[in-house]
Amino acid sequence: MVGAVDLERYAGVWYEIARIPNRFQRQCVRGTTATYALREDGKIDVVNRCGVDGGGVDEARDVARIVDTESHAKLEVSFVSFFGWRPFWGTYWVIGLDENYRWAIVGHPDREYGWVLARTPTLPDETLEGVFRILEGNGYLRGRASGRGACR
Repeated sequence: MVGAVDLERYAGVWYEIARIPNRFQRQCVRGTTATYALREDGKIDVVNRCGVDGGGVDEARDVARIVDTESHAKLEVSFVSFFGWRPFWGTYWVIGLDENYRWAIVGHPDREYGWVLARTPTLPDETLEGVFRILEGNGYLRGRASGRGACR
C-alpha cells in the first residue's frame, strides 16, 4: 500500500489499463473509466463507465468513504443503495501510485479484484512493466489465467 494519497490530485478521470477479471465488469468490453469527485461530506462520488457489446455504455454511480484517514490509501466503495442506506462496501486499497499521479494501482487485500488505472488511455510499455512488478510484489499474478489473482 502507498504511504499517502492526495485526494485532490487523485480526483478526476482514470482510464482502466488492466484489471483482474471480476463478475461486476463482465459486460465491459472497452473504454472503461472511473471518475472520482470529492464531496463536502468527506466522501467521494465514483462514476464507472464502460463500453458494452452493441455500442452502448454501462454506467454505475457509487460512493466511496475513506477508511484510513491518515494515508487516504484505504477506501471502501458501495455500489448498492436502498433508499440511501448502503449495506455493502467493497475494500479498495491504493497499492501503487505514480508520484505525478499519472497511474495508480488499486487492489483488494485478498487480491479478489484489482485495477491498473492511468490518466491516459494507454501507458508506455516500460511504465506498464514497472506497474506489473509492483503488482507481483503485492502478490498478484501476471497473465490471463482464470481465477483469483490473475491480472490482464
